[in-house]
Amino acid sequence: MNSPSKRSLLLDDVILIAIMAVLAGCGLIYQYLLSHYASRILGVVESTIYTMIGLMIVSMGFGSFAAKALKDPFSSFAWLESIIAFLGVTCILVIAASVSFSVLLPQSIAEVFNLPSDLIPNGGIFVWLKSLSYHSPYFFGALIGFLLGMEIPLIARVREAVYGHHLEHNTGTIYGVDYIGAGVGAAIWVLVMLSIDVTKAAVLTAIVNLLAGLLFLVRYRQRIHRWKALIGVHCVVMLIALVVYENGDDWSSNMTNTLFQDQVVYTGSSHYQNFTITERKLSGRLDPVYGFYINGRLQFSSEDEHIYHGMLVYPAMLVAPANPKVLIIGGGDGLALRDILRFEPKSVTLIDLDAELIELFSEKKEMSEYQKALVALNQNAFADERLSVINGDAFIEVNHLVANNTVFDAIIVDLPDPSHPDLDRLYTDHFYSRLKFLLSSNGVLVIQSTSPYHAKKAFISIGKTVEAVGFEGVQQYRQNIPSFGEWGWTIAANNQKPVRLALLALDDLRPSHQWLTRDLLIASFEFPANFYAEKAEIEVNHLGSNRIYRYHDEAWRGDLGIYRD
Repeated sequence: MNSPSKRSLLLDDVILIAIMAVLAGCGLIYQYLLSHYASRILGVVESTIYTMIGLMIVSMGFGSFAAKALKDPFSSFAWLESIIAFLGVTCILVIAASVSFSVLLPQSIAEVFNLPSDLIPNGGIFVWLKSLSYHSPYFFGALIGFLLGMEIPLIARVREAVYGHHLEHNTGTIYGVDYIGAGVGAAIWVLVMLSIDVTKAAVLTAIVNLLAGLLFLVRYRQRIHRWKALIGVHCVVMLIALVVYENGDDWSSNMTNTLFQDQVVYTGSSHYQNFTITERKLSGRLDPVYGFYINGRLQFSSEDEHIYHGMLVYPAMLVAPANPKVLIIGGGDGLALRDILRFEPKSVTLIDLDAELIELFSEKKEMSEYQKALVALNQNAFADERLSVINGDAFIEVNHLVANNTVFDAIIVDLPDPSHPDLDRLYTDHFYSRLKFLLSSNGVLVIQSTSPYHAKKAFISIGKTVEAVGFEGVQQYRQNIPSFGEWGWTIAANNQKPVRLALLALDDLRPSHQWLTRDLLIASFEFPANFYAEKAEIEVNHLGSNRIYRYHDEAWRGDLGIYRD
């Protein structure tokens, strides 16, 4: 007589523990997903992610307290999972819609009343609406976190109700399962969710959440009030989830695309980042202007990228030994590579983390018009036989090159700005000291060094950090890039006179450049009076200090306000 009852209790335990493990994984994915999406909108990646996770954890605590007020744990838990799943399905679309609405509203009002561009309403309530919409991920984070916090107290009460008495190790068992489930959820996020569209990731998580809720609902339907109605609710949410899975990517993209000034012709994600390509057709001009964005931030415009890449490549290559061996760190768009190949290098090694980025800029059998334009822009540089590509983290791959005693005559560092601690590592004395080992006795190093106007301390700190590891002739230079404003670079040469003096000895540029001249390059080494007046107080960026990241973050926040990433 007792054996069936024991089997039934064992089955109940397996079901409840499995449900809790699945929901723990879903809960962690919700945290990461909202943190990831919020960082795209707000742009201050590090603080946004930590704020979101902290907010959701605190909200979970409040949810745990609030669960005491729910008298019926069975019915409450069943309703809870349908609500969480619904929010998971719709939150990304609602956030995208609110941001799009706040941006388009002033433009729509201006069009209705035929206002000129300088009179588009941008103050007062419009500022408030825009701020509210951009911070809407935090609202959803707090709400979903609050609901997630109710799950453990409710499932603990359900488990004791099933057994009919207090369970001594109930809390420890549930929390143990919760931690393990969260760990599995983290692995799924890293291995699967990061490489798919954020809307699909949200829907898939919500569907798993919903299936766990349905299992609970079917198993304990006799203890749940109006269980038939709840099954109907679950089916409706599932139908919404399937519709959003099929169309949500396009809907979200269309709403997000309204934030770009030009027409969006491509958007996609790799395992590491989100790509957007825009197209602008100008009257009287045959070729469109293409813009390339990573995580919502402009990387280059085809209109003026030749200025940036010319300034990055030419000073170093002009003074490097003839037929040099070159290392490029970053530069997955192939545009720096294109300019380097003009100098007839002996070989080029390119290290970039994202193979899908390189694929986007490489020639294939079937290409769209924008892909053809991008490959034409880099002159199909990735097809050059002298090129070797290493897909990996430059911080690690550089150590492998050092271990193999590899030496280069020129090193071109074309990395994104240090807007995240992961990138800050690549601006440290430790990393630069590795590069020094790789540089030949008369080699040249050049580093993209952010804006000397908007992020002056970060710019100067990069120069000081290069000096700190023993590079000789360290100099910095700048140029205005129409799409970005004033931008800067740091250059150093081993056992050579300063690069600016070497440029003075040239008659002209060979090979020639469509924009640059010898005198323009020489003039770019000049800075305003007292530009370096605070240099002594600006710190070197040691590994782990995140000093350049902090300088960069403070500068862009203070000068421009919170920017979108």
